[in-house]
Amino acid sequence: VFVAYLASASAFQATAPAFGVRRATVPMELEAKKSVSDLSDADLSGKKVLIRCDVNVPLDGKVITDDTRIRASIPTLEYLISKGASVAVCSHLGRPKDGPEDKFSLGPCAARMSELLGKEVKLAPDCIGEEVAAMVSSQGPGDIIMLENTRFYKEETKNESGFVEKFAAPFDMFVNDAFGTAHRAHASTEGVTKYLSPAVSGFLLAKELEYLDGAVQNGERPMAAIVGGSKVSSKITVLEALLDKCEKIIIGGGMVFTFLKAKGLPVGTSLVEDDFVETAKAVLEKAEKLGKEILLPEDIVVADAFAPDANTQIVAVDAIPDGWMGLDNGPATTAAQAAALADCKTVIMNGPMGVFEFEAFNKGT
Repeated sequence: VFVAYLASASAFQATAPAFGVRRATVPMELEAKKSVSDLSDADLSGKKVLIRCDVNVPLDGKVITDDTRIRASIPTLEYLISKGASVAVCSHLGRPKDGPEDKFSLGPCAARMSELLGKEVKLAPDCIGEEVAAMVSSQGPGDIIMLENTRFYKEETKNESGFVEKFAAPFDMFVNDAFGTAHRAHASTEGVTKYLSPAVSGFLLAKELEYLDGAVQNGERPMAAIVGGSKVSSKITVLEALLDKCEKIIIGGGMVFTFLKAKGLPVGTSLVEDDFVETAKAVLEKAEKLGKEILLPEDIVVADAFAPDANTQIVAVDAIPDGWMGLDNGPATTAAQAAALADCKTVIMNGPMGVFEFEAFNKGT
């Protein structure tokens, strides 16, 4: 069994040379893990339903180059529509810096969703405000709209209570069908559950949670976990849990360099969380006490800049030069990982090993 949860390419930012990931933990306030299938027809008919989808798709200008995430949202949307609910889809796209940016508009996503559903999906001009409230109010049973990019507001990621209240105000209930963002306590994932009830999962989220839980709890052994990510701080809960479950843990991504610093090795300009060096040491000590194997890289692909055309070299893990940053595993590391995984019956992969959207740094993943 191989279960993989990788990051979107937009998680890798030049301002923070980190390896972004999706965490497997999902601290949402969903009602006893209920899904839409647990609700009666009366629970849905005529209701104004806010649904969090993940339509953070790759774009070439205004052209969607991979609509997989939009397609994945269709079964839940069709179900809600068939039950007579009025549906408003919300999502983020990319990482807008400071308010609305046309290149991050959900317009292309609404158009593609219209094609897949065979019915119009109007794009709202905003995700909060009187105009949005009027559009929601005017919806009939089976109608569907898409709210504009939630991350056009910084209050979305900050889960600011005033914003959350405005965001939830037009709706009767909430459905979360976005596994890729379910771990984030943002306004559109966690905040709205404080104002909307019932708050349940969609079919996609329920399936992902069931499959992940089954792999972790009942997976055939030996079991290994591949944990990537930008920061130890965001992955420590995952690491602690998987140390108890898995015989082997492969650590990759940006968090590697906090572990390397914990071992006293040079890291150049690679991402390091100095506040979590001691935490990394504690993880290594716990693994040793439990008799678990933690695999850190043997060699690293380093670059002199966070860019697809940066100068690169492969160096031993204890020889990262000053002024260079690690952006991928080297070939010796990949070979060692393959050997370590060869006898494993279950592998859980949570995050990529490098900046995989840059060709120069995608080989480790």
